[in-house]
Amino acid sequence: MASFDQAEGLRRMLANPKPRVFTFLSALKEDEKSGMLVNLGVTLARQGSEVLMIDARASDNSIGAWLNASNDRTLLDVARQQRTMKEAIKMVAAGLSVTMLTRQASVTSALPPESARQLTEVFDVVANQADLVMVDGDINANDAFALASLDDSELVIQVSADPHMIKAAYGLIKRVSNRVGRRGYGILVSGASEKEARLIYTNMAQAASRYLAVPLHYVGHVPEDEHVRKAAHLGRSVIDAFPKARASLAFSRLAEQLAMTARSTLCLEGVPELGVGLGI
Repeated sequence: MASFDQAEGLRRMLANPKPRVFTFLSALKEDEKSGMLVNLGVTLARQGSEVLMIDARASDNSIGAWLNASNDRTLLDVARQQRTMKEAIKMVAAGLSVTMLTRQASVTSALPPESARQLTEVFDVVANQADLVMVDGDINANDAFALASLDDSELVIQVSADPHMIKAAYGLIKRVSNRVGRRGYGILVSGASEKEARLIYTNMAQAASRYLAVPLHYVGHVPEDEHVRKAAHLGRSVIDAFPKARASLAFSRLAEQLAMTARSTLCLEGVPELGVGLGI
């Protein structure tokens, strides 16, 4: 089995600026997170970004399952030279592709150091082929990501207006910050109005600053919209099925902002008010 072209990958990494990697954690149900990621990824691609989605959770409801990625063609298989990079990456639509990190999320925590290093190298190579990388991530029992390099990615926490979900989102931030130390986190609020989202963000930011010494940054919000569920039942993204829906407008604005951030030399930590008022 031919290995991935490491030399070509390294040339890309030297020639191109470092890609922006966004790792998404969520306090919401798996299907709600995956639905958000699909809609955001499709919208980014429609706006002209080359988007790679990486499933680091490998569950029945993670992004790979939603986009029918094959779990026997993973980046770990590429690192082990059992698959080529081309085999491991599935093209979903123009500008949008998806791949699995491993067959099972628990595999990475048991990898020997050399295998973990090889997997990280493969991740870096494939990431450099995209403008923007979206990782469907989670933390394990040791509060660690599937790849140690994701500690340096832009961390975005998805939350809703449900008090239990707000508490769970704060818990995620606390767990990660206890391990990696002080760093910023983006807050993306789903199923809420702009006013509600701003209030949720403000309350979380004040608590995180006071008790964790951690800065939070407002990424944006997506309102509650029945069109999202209708589009999912049709097997389509909301922006394709209902381009004028409130959620479609929100995803469009959010995608524009993330794409601009990805092109910028700044990171989320340098943009206290990343989110834009969507007027919804």
